[in-house]
Amino acid sequence: MFFSSFFFVLLAQTDKNNVDRASEIISEITTFKIIQGIVIVAIAYGGIWTTAKLIDWLSEKVPLRLRLPIKQSIPFLRAFILGFAGVFLINLFLNLSPNNVLALTGTVAVALGFAFKDYASSVIAGIIGLFEVPYQVGDRVKIGEHYGEIITYGLRGILLRTPNDDIVTIPHNKLWTDAIANTNKGNVEAQTVVDFYLAHEVNVDRVIQILYRVAYTSKYTQLKFPVVVVMEEKPWGTHFKLKCYPIDARDEFIYKTDLIKRAKQTFAKYSLTYPALPTRQLDS
Repeated sequence: MFFSSFFFVLLAQTDKNNVDRASEIISEITTFKIIQGIVIVAIAYGGIWTTAKLIDWLSEKVPLRLRLPIKQSIPFLRAFILGFAGVFLINLFLNLSPNNVLALTGTVAVALGFAFKDYASSVIAGIIGLFEVPYQVGDRVKIGEHYGEIITYGLRGILLRTPNDDIVTIPHNKLWTDAIANTNKGNVEAQTVVDFYLAHEVNVDRVIQILYRVAYTSKYTQLKFPVVVVMEEKPWGTHFKLKCYPIDARDEFIYKTDLIKRAKQTFAKYSLTYPALPTRQLDS
């Protein structure tokens, strides 16, 4: 009986200490402070929206070479605005003495550890990503089964626009678990590879000559980068790979279409034949 009474007294004292500590940390909340907090949040999100729109507009007006560096400033500006607003809100509602800061840090760490583990992991990965730069706004990346252009770098994740114009949200914590293939790594050019399959008996020199001509005469080709044609033998035919660069990575699929269309027209002109696959391969 004595021990149970002692336990309840100790528990009550602990709860009282926690309440006292909470009252020390949290400052007096008034209607005016709440209005100030709402205004700060509204200004922060308005600033983020305005900044993003302004930078997007500016990036389309400057020379092509400067487009991606300007767009890549958006995540840093967003983090700066959110951090600035967070400091104002903390000073508004909390009493930040050294002891209170330690207590608050421990409480937040425990809360994040249990309740927001995945969210916190994504936020931390996003902050690390700002400095390690595995991807940036404007990069064309493949993460898991998704491929496309990064259009937004957020606090928790990125928005990826796929070739089908779908918008895919991918959390930053994929950095810990998935391989990330980055096609252009901050540049406006990205190598494009187009595959062609022709019969064994075709004139190889003529095919290679046609592919070089098709690449160099395309209005989309960045001529300061090399054009390369490589071959690989298959049991059923010859595999040609045309490797070249568009002027703008955003034209990747239009560029591929242009190369394939003009190459096929020239193949038909010279009666270059395609491989005939075995029936069982066609059925499969």
